[in-house]
Amino acid sequence: MKTLKYLLIVIVLLSFTPSHAQLSVNVNVGSPPAWGPAGYDDVRYYYLPDLETYYDVRTSNYVYINNGTWIRRRSLPTVYRNYDLYNEYKVVLTDYRGDRPYDHFKTHKVKYGKGYKGKPQKTIGPKPGKGNGGPKHNDHHGNDKEHGHSKGKGKH
Repeated sequence: MKTLKYLLIVIVLLSFTPSHAQLSVNVNVGSPPAWGPAGYDDVRYYYLPDLETYYDVRTSNYVYINNGTWIRRRSLPTVYRNYDLYNEYKVVLTDYRGDRPYDHFKTHKVKYGKGYKGKPQKTIGPKPGKGNGGPKHNDHHGNDKEHGHSKGKGKH
């Protein structure tokens, strides 16, 4: 009987001991895209005025109207497939914490109409592709390459 009491006491004490691993939850699961504006680590939504679309940083989804219904997708509609998000102005919604930023769409559409440009923005990462001044990489000969030109001494 004494053993059962001690066991019960140990179980009760262990159940009240905090476990940091179980209590730690990261609310901002997603990380901002490279084309996102630098300096906003805790924001959940960007509004893209030229596309009349929201971007949800936490879920990495675009939120836009499709046939009168707001939908969430991993990619933009095909009509915007070639749109340059690095040059698109992003309105950072620092004061919104819900799941439905489009509830304020009418206000956002008027306040940040197509062509809206606020203060200059720097993107989080460099634009990929030619002429971005991004990091160099080595070709299969070990030569540094940038923008498709070899800087090594060997022939190719």
